[in-house]
Amino acid sequence: MSADFVDYVLELFGPFGTIAARRMFGGHGVYLDGLMFALVSEDTLYLKADEMNRIEFEQAGCEIFGYTRKGKRATLNFFRAPEDAMESPELMLPWARTAYAAALRANAKKQVAGQVQAARKIARQKPPERDMPSKPTRKKAAKKNTARPAKPLKRGKRAV
Repeated sequence: MSADFVDYVLELFGPFGTIAARRMFGGHGVYLDGLMFALVSEDTLYLKADEMNRIEFEQAGCEIFGYTRKGKRATLNFFRAPEDAMESPELMLPWARTAYAAALRANAKKQVAGQVQAARKIARQKPPERDMPSKPTRKKAAKKNTARPAKPLKRGKRAV
């Protein structure tokens, strides 16, 4: 892969913000604010897509990113950037925005799924055992060995 092509892609995204490229799986991931919204593989730029913007890429005649894994064809939700958008930053800007929006939606779904999974895990846990005995214990009052006053005798009875 050409380092010059990756530099060119970063220039194309210049008006969009501070973009970074990181090596991954023989290509580069393209990030804005820590979120990957594009990738470069074999000197080709692919942009993030989802059910909301997929039709835009299909109508522009863009092909989906695919590779062979263990003898089978695998695809990712990234589409080749339109040829005309590769000519200038101004033409690339709307495509970058739609790809970043798809990345934001995917990230939000992951966060919600993670929260649901954490809640399910907590719900499955047994409540913690308490250190307290099942019946509350009462402290017995200490008996005082003090002399009690004698009870008055009733008439007709003798004290022994």
